[in-house]
Amino acid sequence: MLKQDQLIVQSKLEDLTQVQQWFDVFCSASKLPWLEAVFDQVNLALAEGFTNAVRHAHSHLPTDTPIEIDLLLWQEKLEVQIWDMGKPFDPNKLTEPKPGTLKEGGYGWFLMRRLADNVDYERNDLGRNCLRIVKCSTAL
Repeated sequence: MLKQDQLIVQSKLEDLTQVQQWFDVFCSASKLPWLEAVFDQVNLALAEGFTNAVRHAHSHLPTDTPIEIDLLLWQEKLEVQIWDMGKPFDPNKLTEPKPGTLKEGGYGWFLMRRLADNVDYERNDLGRNCLRIVKCSTAL
């Protein structure tokens, strides 16, 4: 692993700016050309994952409930982990909207899967959920 970092923020949509600034600094300092090429895709997936944690996973929890974000960088891949404390759900049970249909919400999971090389969502034994987003250099 080349480097890793962690940020803990509250369950507030306005903290998205801090999350994205932190992500930008992390990626800029890495100086990996492939990471620069995929920055916008991963940044969008990170924003979607964070806002989903605030809006859905933590909707019934106090705004000071922490959301923990870990960044792990290897020479050939970047992994983003977004940890929440909400009720678990199975994203595989979501139905993808058909092209041309309009509905409110429900697009985020499918958007993240298109932006990243691997996306999964699991609950651990401590009652925390982890959204894991992976982008590989070899996918370019």
